[in-house]
Amino acid sequence: MIKLKINNRFVEVAEGISVLKVAESLGIEIPTMCFKDGFGNHPSCMLCLVKDAKNGQLHPSCALPAEEGMEIITDDEEIYKARKESLELLLSDHVGDCEAPCRTACPAYMDIPKMNRLIAERKFDEALRLVKEEIALPLILGYICPAPCEGACRRSQAEAPVSICELKKMVADEDLKSDDYYLPEKLASSEKNVAVIGSGPAGLSAAFHLLKLGHSVVIFDQNEEAGGSLRYDIPEEKLPNSAVGAEVKMVENYGAEFRLNTTIDKTIFEDELKKDFDAVVFALGNFEDGIMKDFGFENNKFGLLADKATLQVNGEGIFACGNVIRSRKMAVTSVAQGKQVAHSIHDYLAKKTPEKIYRMFNSRFGKLKPEEVGEYLKESPEAERLELNKESRVFTMDQAVEEAGRCMHCECRKPHTCKLRIFSDEYQADRRRFMFGERKTLKKHMQHELIVYEPEKCIRCNLCVDISALQKDSLGFTSIGRGYTVEINIPFNKNMKDIFDKTALECAEACPTGAISLK
Repeated sequence: MIKLKINNRFVEVAEGISVLKVAESLGIEIPTMCFKDGFGNHPSCMLCLVKDAKNGQLHPSCALPAEEGMEIITDDEEIYKARKESLELLLSDHVGDCEAPCRTACPAYMDIPKMNRLIAERKFDEALRLVKEEIALPLILGYICPAPCEGACRRSQAEAPVSICELKKMVADEDLKSDDYYLPEKLASSEKNVAVIGSGPAGLSAAFHLLKLGHSVVIFDQNEEAGGSLRYDIPEEKLPNSAVGAEVKMVENYGAEFRLNTTIDKTIFEDELKKDFDAVVFALGNFEDGIMKDFGFENNKFGLLADKATLQVNGEGIFACGNVIRSRKMAVTSVAQGKQVAHSIHDYLAKKTPEKIYRMFNSRFGKLKPEEVGEYLKESPEAERLELNKESRVFTMDQAVEEAGRCMHCECRKPHTCKLRIFSDEYQADRRRFMFGERKTLKKHMQHELIVYEPEKCIRCNLCVDISALQKDSLGFTSIGRGYTVEINIPFNKNMKDIFDKTALECAEACPTGAISLK
């Protein structure tokens, strides 16, 4: 037995054990990517760095044997910076998206690829539920959204983007045809009341998400019918009033109370709303067309001044969203702000400091090279974009299934378990810091019935090589090249189908990134 110290804690362990395992025995967590119990160490990620307190040197703890009298530090600023730099070096060589470009281009951050796959599998109800996690008014937006998501769709490099808005519209339309349409389960009642002034896209979205979070909502509007600009400013041929009416009714059936023909002025706001409600949302529409200038709130040349992240107007429970902050052409932006306002109010009512809805670290590589388009088309059929004819306003189910199948699956298959993403997020890594020159060309090896291999996401941890060798699989992956040029790849010009017999699933599970993943 030997004695050593880790973070000023003495411990006695058997000789030969690694510092990583010693720290683990003390409940000290050291991040790792290339380490797996039972396999040899190939310290390629350098994420598990620790410091020898006696000489200040940094070492990968997975490959550092514990020695008598050692004094190890696992968590100071130098170590943090070194780990962050290791991640940034890995990212400089990494070619892959954590989230598909269509999702990051969507102001509401809807999980578009997953919606597409569910529709392609005819799981229309599940697709609608997924959409409503982010978008309160999918039918309305299906008609009028200018589709920034489609502008980012990589399928356009093959022929034309996937008809994302039409797919979203179809599942919403199909759902609302039923008397038993989907309403999300609400959180337990907070017994708090929120006033929403304005029933346009921002106000309806804010109300929907506030109701979902367990709060009571009253929507005030000066017009005879709810819908704001959706009903009064957009022509029928572009957005049917029936679509507006259907989703307004949905919000009402979800629990919102509408008080129409009601103009909120400064007196009513001060004497009634501030006294009767726990929070107030201004979603009035264009600032210059409204009466907001009479309220005395701070404004700029665009409109009412609100915190960019949380949309708070001040610290007294007043919030704002939509065109009253700044006139925008995209209703989807107002809908997204409505959700942000709801979450900010939820924090405020729980006596927490409101925060912006958190978005995890996202790796991006931009447009496909011409030679990469074919690699991505391996995951979808060759098919032209479907367009609605003049008589039809919504896809049929069969049309939606066909169109959804054109999605090329651009996002990572391991968005929630990829360690490179998880730790890059934790350490706030800058993915561009060491990016120089032309990036590597993406390849997708799809021949195996269970897994996909994308070499440009590999960090050369050798776990898949060791797993195949230990299990004496037919061939498995191997290391090809030397030094900085080494890569994990398929040997002897074989394909994926040839090299795996029984370890494909184990390799996919052990891979710390999305390089090897289940189809």
